[in-house]
Amino acid sequence: MRFLVCLLLAASAALAADRPNILWIVLEDLSPELGAYGDPLPSRQTSTPSRSSPCSTAARIPTAAPAPRRSTLITGMYPTAIGTQHMRSEGKPPAYVRAFTEYLRDAGYYCSNHAKQDYNWIAPKTAWDANDNDWLAKGWRQRGDKPFFTVINIMDTHSSQTYHPWTPWLERREALATEERHDPAKAIVPSYYPDTPETREILRRYADNVTFADRKVGAILDALSKDGLDDDTIVFFYSDHGTGLPRSKSFQFDSSTRVPLLIRFPEKFEELAPAGPGGRVERLVSFVDFAPTVLGLAGVEPPKHFQGQAFLGPTTGFPKQFVYGYRDRMDERYEMIRSVMDGRFHYIRNYFAHLPWFHEQTRLYPSTNPLLEVWHALSAAGKLTGPAAVYMARTKPREQLFDMREDPDEVHDRSGDPEYAGVLAKLRKAYLAWTFDTRDLGFLPEEEMWRRFDGAAASAFDQDSKLYPLERILETADSTDLAVQTERLSDPDPTVRYWAAVGLVAQGDKAGKARPALRKALDDDSPPVRVMAAQALCATGECERPLALLAEMLDDQRPYVALRAANAIDHLGARAKPLLPKIEAYLAPTAQLEGREFFGKAPFPHWALRHAVAQLR
Repeated sequence: MRFLVCLLLAASAALAADRPNILWIVLEDLSPELGAYGDPLPSRQTSTPSRSSPCSTAARIPTAAPAPRRSTLITGMYPTAIGTQHMRSEGKPPAYVRAFTEYLRDAGYYCSNHAKQDYNWIAPKTAWDANDNDWLAKGWRQRGDKPFFTVINIMDTHSSQTYHPWTPWLERREALATEERHDPAKAIVPSYYPDTPETREILRRYADNVTFADRKVGAILDALSKDGLDDDTIVFFYSDHGTGLPRSKSFQFDSSTRVPLLIRFPEKFEELAPAGPGGRVERLVSFVDFAPTVLGLAGVEPPKHFQGQAFLGPTTGFPKQFVYGYRDRMDERYEMIRSVMDGRFHYIRNYFAHLPWFHEQTRLYPSTNPLLEVWHALSAAGKLTGPAAVYMARTKPREQLFDMREDPDEVHDRSGDPEYAGVLAKLRKAYLAWTFDTRDLGFLPEEEMWRRFDGAAASAFDQDSKLYPLERILETADSTDLAVQTERLSDPDPTVRYWAAVGLVAQGDKAGKARPALRKALDDDSPPVRVMAAQALCATGECERPLALLAEMLDDQRPYVALRAANAIDHLGARAKPLLPKIEAYLAPTAQLEGREFFGKAPFPHWALRHAVAQLR
């Protein structure tokens, strides 16, 4: 599968004197399933994004988690480098990190956002001139004589909109003409899904939502034209995420990380477009490249700390060899996945291979998606085979390698195939180089990052091996040797000790030989080490003291300490049953909210423990 982008062949001297307006139209949770990409479903061919003959293209998002990917867009940096990688974490990046729109405003641009921020950190008030839902009144019409940069976000294709009880999907469907509505019998079911009526219905709803959202895109372009701004505005149309369905959203597979990107150049700036109407030019592009691209088009020199490079405009960089991705905590569930791809091959490293693909999340979505519910039910009944059975497994491979040209669904893992050994080594090397170049903070337990560095992690230990011994941490995380893990459980660095404990958790009952070291680690001064040691020790059958410790840590006022303990309790399953009265008492204050979404009304530990209670009762 190829990555395509419109490549600027030459800088335009006119930009300095006559800068373009720039408009971003952003749909949520949409893969490149549009007419511009040859989508086979006629009623989903969304004509409006591709009208006026833009360059059709595709881009990559570095992460499957919503808020961290917006952190990438607004800062021009990988969240794993600035401490904003965990979903709903409100990170505190180093002081030098700014919203890229601040540079645009400094250069005289009017910047408006309509209206989603959700950057995983509190963006400064200086990021936007206007930030609300009224794009028509507060967007470019308020700019005066300034050039503008405007972002308009469309929610109709968001994952929640296919199956929430309150979804307006039925209203959308009624608004569509009969010929625009999709037939579930014609749905294209990916090979990793069970082909059931529920699956086809969800795919039909998703397709209907795409068609409905297209109308809103058309309304935006009509308003731009009515205001006489077509000739002065470069329009970007893209999605913030791939398909918002199970095994896509929150995962690092191609169905999640590949998104459409259509760029329309008006005649005034047509020299910026490298191809004619509908043209495509290959180039690897990541969301980390968007900020430097927009600044370059606006005649603003991108700051040197940006980690991406412009793919259009006078500051265009050399074509990339690789694009990188990551996933860390997603709401209440801890995870750590890293990936790298070169345009054909995709390498994935799963650091929590002992955990299942689908963490049971108790928030209303994605757990109540009918597609996912029937998928779990078929698995429990032993009725799954092939790729659909693979993703219901309780563990996952440490490494995966996919040939996306031959296997676009990414269901045939080539990591153990000798024929692909050279490719595996190449991408593994590229991944490790990126890890050290960006000083990936994901190896730091979230609690440890906040305790030691107060959130401004990157500035606190940039290149300081004593504060962050990344090489030794990686060695420990990669080790499957019980003796090494046991020995490093007493390492001077708490993060090394943490990864040793994680490795012992993955050993299961084999970790019994490490019991003396695990008992000692229950008194470690690092909370995540204590939690993982308790989980590992209880998994070997010695549970009395570990469970008492986990119960005590649930009451810790530091939210990430309590969350880590809640996850450990849930993962222990039946071994945690003695804690059921404690858990029920802990959950009692939010019992009336059971079965509903309640952002801000209950902390993540409650979400994890609600699943534990369901299993233990």
